[in-house]
Amino acid sequence: MKIVQKNKNAYRIYNIEEKFEAGLELLGTEVKSIREGRINIKESYCRFKGNELFLLKANISPYAHSSFYNHEPDRKRKMLLHKRELRKLHSSVMQKGYTIVPLKVYFNNKGLIKLEIGLGKGKNIHDKREDLKDKAIKRDIAREMKYRDY
Repeated sequence: MKIVQKNKNAYRIYNIEEKFEAGLELLGTEVKSIREGRINIKESYCRFKGNELFLLKANISPYAHSSFYNHEPDRKRKMLLHKRELRKLHSSVMQKGYTIVPLKVYFNNKGLIKLEIGLGKGKNIHDKREDLKDKAIKRDIAREMKYRDY
């Protein structure tokens, strides 16, 4: 599995409760651009339109070696999921505070482009501070253990 892009910021803003693997409906030049690593999902999000889920604001740069058959960088892209997964996500998003966040783009073992999405609930400022404290404590413990003589 080759990871193309990670959205580390999503873990800072949201508590990710459940993860799903989704395919993307892409054009040929988009696939070639993603293979070059020219995708940005940091500001992207997912929305339902009818019974279908779409990825919005994901920027896939135009393929450099293409002619006039290139794609739009910020177009909405349909996500491919099983019907029961779509139903589960839709019912969860209807609850207050839940959102669908793209976490990473990668190539699976078969060479297909997959998007890992997470069902998350937004963190409060208090939760973010706790995470920073825990991170600092773990870092200090690791530093002490490194220099400790046994």
